[in-house]
Amino acid sequence: MAPVIVLFGGPTRERLVSVASAQHVAPLLGGARCCFWRPDGAVVETTVDELAAHERPFEREFAPRAAPAWPAVDAALADWAREGDAVVLLALHGGAAEDGTLQARLEAHGLAYTGSGPQASADAFDKARARAIARRHGLRVAEAALLDPADGDAARAGARALLADAGRVVLKPVADGSSLGLHVVSGEAGLDAALDAARAEGVPYLAEAFVEGVELTVGVVDDGDGPRALPCSEVRIEAAASFDYAAKYLGRGVREITPAEVAPEVAAEAQRAAVVAHRALGCFGYSRTDVIADAKGPVYLETNTLPGLTRASFLPQQLAAAGIPMRAFLASQLTLARRR
Repeated sequence: MAPVIVLFGGPTRERLVSVASAQHVAPLLGGARCCFWRPDGAVVETTVDELAAHERPFEREFAPRAAPAWPAVDAALADWAREGDAVVLLALHGGAAEDGTLQARLEAHGLAYTGSGPQASADAFDKARARAIARRHGLRVAEAALLDPADGDAARAGARALLADAGRVVLKPVADGSSLGLHVVSGEAGLDAALDAARAEGVPYLAEAFVEGVELTVGVVDDGDGPRALPCSEVRIEAAASFDYAAKYLGRGVREITPAEVAPEVAAEAQRAAVVAHRALGCFGYSRTDVIADAKGPVYLETNTLPGLTRASFLPQQLAAAGIPMRAFLASQLTLARRR
């Protein structure tokens, strides 16, 4: 059997989530090598035991004791490729780990890996591009404006026009995940503060009209018969709260319900939308799509090509609800990776 390498961490803001994903999956793989991609780019080989001993992963940086085995991720990939039949399980999230950059490097080295390929990863990671693709394939999207916070006056004018029409606006980075940098605003003062925070980030932002409805997220997995949707999860947010990083991973101000407590036809429409998005973006292996279900049906928000695999993440919740053991899911993903 080909050796399995769990690659986690990475030089992104989402590496804390990645560590928690690796803590969950590595012990299920029996003999997998655990390789931590440090923020400085070096790669360290650690142990399942050291990884498991790391506490509060969503809040504290993981710092393995060993010296780096490779000075950069490309050096690690080159060595793994020379082993001939290694499979890299990507327990990574965000940035170059999820935007197609790493996937292109893996393919250049001829390595098998889990998850979507370079193009699908790039298209899904860019929320504006993903919205356009979803719309072309018949999915509903909210009214939106693409903002460059560095262009202060133009960004403010575009966001204020959207706010005037919608009453509430959601601001989020065009290319980021884990609800980092998310702002939900309902007045000009709040909008100005959010735009100031966005300008400090120095990245493009997407402003979307707030859609009133039920927030649902749906995992999709590929099997022998093509992609199929898992049971929906519902996100219930307390008044005055938003589904930001603290809500998603620290449980502050939010309740997650799997399966979602919605009418069967609402769940079915959300699942259909998730499969349409998975196919339209060219995703491979698995993905997770977020929608808002209003009176007219689902409104597409975004698709994640490397959604969280932590013990508390939506995809593991949905696999459990579908009666699919996590170990079996991982085995099927590794099989798909080898075939590709």
